[in-house]
Amino acid sequence: MKAEYDFTNAEQGKFYRPIEQLDIPIYLDDELKVFFMKKMSEKPNDFSLNTIVNLLIKQDIEISKQLAH
Repeated sequence: MKAEYDFTNAEQGKFYRPIEQLDIPIYLDDELKVFFMKKMSEKPNDFSLNTIVNLLIKQDIEISKQLAH
């Protein structure tokens, strides 16, 4: 490391992003990946793995809301 650094032209917060704007990687278990990839290969469609998992999570949230009432 240098003894001193020049921050004259530095911009504070240049690379800062709030946590809400970060894309968080989510890793599926191997069993789930195999299941989804098999289902996707069986039927030609426009869905990506990301789209399918998001739809399933949204459905699960709706079911949970209905069961809570």
